[in-house]
Amino acid sequence: MYRYIIKRVLLVFPTLIGAATLVFIMMRLIPGDICLVRLGGGGTSFTAQALATCHAEIGINRPWVLQFLDFMWGLARLDLGNSMWSGKPVVMEIATRFPISLEIAIAATLISIAVAIPLGTISALKQNTWIDLAVRTFSIAGLATPSFWLGIMAILIVLDVTQAISGNPWMPPIDYVPLWQDPIRNLSIVMLPALTIGYRYAAVSMRMTRSAMLEVLREDYIRTARAKGLVRKLIINRHALKNAMLPVVTVIGIEFAFLMGGLVVTEQVFNINGVGRLMVLSVQNQDYTLTQALVMFVVTIVVMCNLVVDLLYAWLDPRIRLA
Repeated sequence: MYRYIIKRVLLVFPTLIGAATLVFIMMRLIPGDICLVRLGGGGTSFTAQALATCHAEIGINRPWVLQFLDFMWGLARLDLGNSMWSGKPVVMEIATRFPISLEIAIAATLISIAVAIPLGTISALKQNTWIDLAVRTFSIAGLATPSFWLGIMAILIVLDVTQAISGNPWMPPIDYVPLWQDPIRNLSIVMLPALTIGYRYAAVSMRMTRSAMLEVLREDYIRTARAKGLVRKLIINRHALKNAMLPVVTVIGIEFAFLMGGLVVTEQVFNINGVGRLMVLSVQNQDYTLTQALVMFVVTIVVMCNLVVDLLYAWLDPRIRLA
């Protein structure tokens, strides 16, 4: 088991180095110049000397090799430099917006797990019944409905209900407050986007859980357990569900990693100042430093989620770490 964990942990480092190299090269191949945006943003004219001075200030006039070495050395020291647009440290820019994105991603993932696994299991056990049909309809509706539309509908429903009850429409607050400071205010910000995203990804996990359970329930060892007279609940919990969780764990891990950098539309709908919105602003402003730092931030989360999924594989199925 320890050898398996060490191998998976050591594999993280070359993956991150390769991703950092690819991100650096791709960012330099994208056309555009942040200095042109900064100097000509207000429609004013500027000289070639001013453009060269701007290039020297932010360091993009140096050879790519030196820029790459500085970039890698900064990653090793967790020093991502300063934003080319705002001048603030990139770590500060990300740290300001990371808590709200992380909380929404965790809440949405928990909602997805709480909904998908029980309903997917019940749907498999009640195959071709009205319960199975209802669960499949519920999941297909989640797959077919865009998250931004669900978000808009959720906001409108809350406005109409609060208007009818109290006479004053209620909207969630805009400024973020940590959970430990004001739980009610925090949940009022997080719950609507978390429910919207959680339902969308619960539909994916639900379909995967149902398919995996149906496949496992047809295996020989399940029939053998039934022939031995084991209790049905014990067969499902100890034998079927645990083996069916392998593909479900993969889907949930990928979903969580995607949520950390893929909430752009949802954050726009709910006016949340998170990591996804910061990514859009950095691309619009052609801020190389901030954009490549955000991409590496998301890549690191994806790699770490894959590492956790691999370790969960070994716990769910001991044959994996012995292979």
